[in-house]
Amino acid sequence: MATSLIMALPYRTKRFAIRLATFPWPNTYCGYPAFLQGFGKSLYFQHTLAFLRMSPFQTLRPQLLQGQFKALARCISLVESGYAGWQAFMQRLPLQPSPIIGLTGPPGAGKSTLADGLVGQWVAQGKTVGVLCIDPSSPFNLGALLGDRIRMSQWYNHPGVFIRSLASRGSMGGLHPFIIPIADLMKAAGFDIILLETVGVGQTEIDIAGLADATAVVLVPEAGDDVQAMKAGLMEIADVFVVNKADRPQADVFARHLRQMLPTHAEHPNTPIFSTVASTGQGLPALGHALLQLPQNQHPTRKHGLLALKAWQLMAQQKMGAVNVQTLQQRIAAVYQPQFNLYQFVDDCLANDQ
Repeated sequence: MATSLIMALPYRTKRFAIRLATFPWPNTYCGYPAFLQGFGKSLYFQHTLAFLRMSPFQTLRPQLLQGQFKALARCISLVESGYAGWQAFMQRLPLQPSPIIGLTGPPGAGKSTLADGLVGQWVAQGKTVGVLCIDPSSPFNLGALLGDRIRMSQWYNHPGVFIRSLASRGSMGGLHPFIIPIADLMKAAGFDIILLETVGVGQTEIDIAGLADATAVVLVPEAGDDVQAMKAGLMEIADVFVVNKADRPQADVFARHLRQMLPTHAEHPNTPIFSTVASTGQGLPALGHALLQLPQNQHPTRKHGLLALKAWQLMAQQKMGAVNVQTLQQRIAAVYQPQFNLYQFVDDCLANDQ
């Protein structure tokens, strides 16, 4: 009877009871500790203890594969914090062939509002959508506002939409350091579409090209001169160009100039250009349809290239996993002198870590 009562206790209370049971009490004090020791020897206790010692990934896996949002959110938190065993968990996780749609572009282009509109288009078609929003981190304290989801408030409680905001954590490519396994967790949860919005980027933050099956570069009519500066980066990665806020003056002129630049600067001269007004939904149906068609028509060479880039990033991440800026700062403080040589310091660090 008493054993059944303890088994019915909440998780944390049960853990406290087990700690009491395993403590080396003397057989006194009205027999209460002795009873707990008896419980500690019972089969029920052994099963409970085995459950508590299980990896959280083992307990969350069935719920994740069922598409439960709470389990998905917990798995993302464990992976991005580098919880022990996450690599082994990802190796055994079956993934769905969900397309990853990337939205990138300079700050203020309306990416979040555009993402909100695209989610509405796809949900209206009966599709489930997982959204990952990357916000920039402070270079000093690595904090982030995580405000992108403010424009998606209508989807907070929708059963077919999951939104997760992530900080870039100093990553230079406009993404989160663990974005690859996090996106794969979304695939395992069974979403029909995964939408990934990067931080506001400039010329060289183009890591999205190595992750997304289709990348939309979002621009605004006022970016006419800025496009010249971006052509060495963003111009080459776009599968689709989006001229957002197309109700502003000179939007048609900007789209025409963009089309004229493509034969010399874009990887694919026939890259489509869509004009949209995300705040009103203008142009979104055609854009949403085109973004879903691109992964289906993806050439095998592109697919192999994406997988190679992902493999390289994961390998680099594991090799550099033990290195962080704080540790390097402490090492430098310990050896710094006016004749400090950075290259010698790096060589010494690499030799000591082997």
